[in-house]
Order: sequence, then C-alpha cells, then structure tokens
Amino acid sequence: MSNANTGLNLGRQVKEIRFINKQALKEFKALPNTVQKRFSLDLNAVTKGKEPFSKFKHISDSVGVGTIELIENGRPAYRTLYVAKYDNAVYVLHSFTKTTNGVDRKAMATAKRRHKTMMAELKK
Repeated sequence: MSNANTGLNLGRQVKEIRFINKQALKEFKALPNTVQKRFSLDLNAVTKGKEPFSKFKHISDSVGVGTIELIENGRPAYRTLYVAKYDNAVYVLHSFTKTTNGVDRKAMATAKRRHKTMMAELKK
C-alpha cells in the first residue's frame, strides 16, 4: 500500500490518507480537478473524524466492511470508494467515472478485490 497525502490537510491530522496501491492513486488523480479537490476535502474531513461534505453511501454489503462511496452526480458521475476503519488511516480503494445508471459491477469488483488486499495487508 502506498502512502499519499492529498496536500489539503489543515491542522492536526487524526488519520492519514493511504491509497491501497499505485493504480488507486492514479485513478484518483485522473478525476477532473474540481472533483479531485472536492473528494480530497471530503477525505481530509474523514481523517479528522467528521463526515464527508459530499453525498456518500455506505456500501459494506457489496464491497467490504466499512466501505463508503463518495458521490458526485452529473453526466458523467464520479465516485471514490474508501474505508476509514482500520490502522488509523483512510484507505482509498478505487476512483472511477460512472457513465450509466445503476451499479457499475466492474468497479465494485475492483473495489472488492482491493478491500480483500487491504485486509490481508492489515493482518500481517
């Protein structure tokens, strides 16, 4: 897992932001700047024990325990999936552009695999 800081941390940080792998960081950086900044502010709030500013949804049932989806609706829509429960960190699992209505099964499968990887790493 790679440690990465969004550069938007203000004041004392309770948790750190970690991307589960380099691909997760690359996906996040591929989001449009405005969305990236909004989600960075959300993740920064979560590091301090606050709720995200953006709309969000708990998706533990479909991805893994503690997974939360940040939501930016529109055409296209954007999502970032993270877990904030473990190892005093916020783990970013996956970020993607959503172009259709309904569940993006491929994105959820990717996030689920990365959640399993995160859990295995944490058990070491």
